Amino acid sequence: MGFFDRLSRLLRANLNDLVSKAEDPVKILEQSVADMQADLVKLRQAVAVAIASQKRLRSQAEQAESQVKTWYERAELALQKGEEDLAREALTRRKTFQESSVALLSQLQGQDGQVEMLKRSLVALEGKIAEARSKKDMLKARAQAAEAQQQLQSAVGSLGSNSAMAAFDRMEDKVESLEASSQAAAELAGADLESQFAALEGNDDVDLELAQLRQKLQAGVEVAALPSAEVESVKTNVEEEGDIEAVNVAEVDADLEALRRSIDKL
Repeated sequence: MGFFDRLSRLLRANLNDLVSKAEDPVKILEQSVADMQADLVKLRQAVAVAIASQKRLRSQAEQAESQVKTWYERAELALQKGEEDLAREALTRRKTFQESSVALLSQLQGQDGQVEMLKRSLVALEGKIAEARSKKDMLKARAQAAEAQQQLQSAVGSLGSNSAMAAFDRMEDKVESLEASSQAAAELAGADLESQFAALEGNDDVDLELAQLRQKLQAGVEVAALPSAEVESVKTNVEEEGDIEAVNVAEVDADLEALRRSIDKL
């Protein structure tokens, strides 16, 4: 295989590929119907010309037949008048028109067949054009639906790698992360608040106990009521053991204040 043959085949293949890719089904359908319509116009013109020729041949054949009859009558008249030579001339003219009539009738038969064929072709082409027009709308709708389906499939297939879709997914993850952080912070804040209230409630209990203790110390030690015999016994024991030192209230208050400060530090 020569170099130029390979180059020619390559060029034809590339051109065919370009033409195939450039073909738009909708536009091709419209152009096909337009071409068929143009052919229909040409065929109608051809049929009109054929019919006009048919009429002209028929008119000429009728005229020739009329001349045949006329010259035959003249030949009879000349023969009746004794003009044999004139009758012979009339018959010669009759024969000429008779031959023309036969030829015209033969052409007319052929023209009749051609006109009939053209009429059938015209009717068939009109039917094909009507069918093509109805199919054209259906094929256009199918082509547009197929193209829309192809675009949809391409869009769906590219969703995974689409930057906009990826950004949307990232923002969704970010929002979920922010919601989780906010919920965790709220839970921590609530726990801290609960601990603070618990500490306050605990301090109230301690303060209450401290107030009771302060009241008890300020009031002094209550001496339980004892029977008279036991009182006398206690007095005797006290006198025997010697004097008991009196309680120093200031020292008790100092110990109480120290205790209060230690509790406040908790």
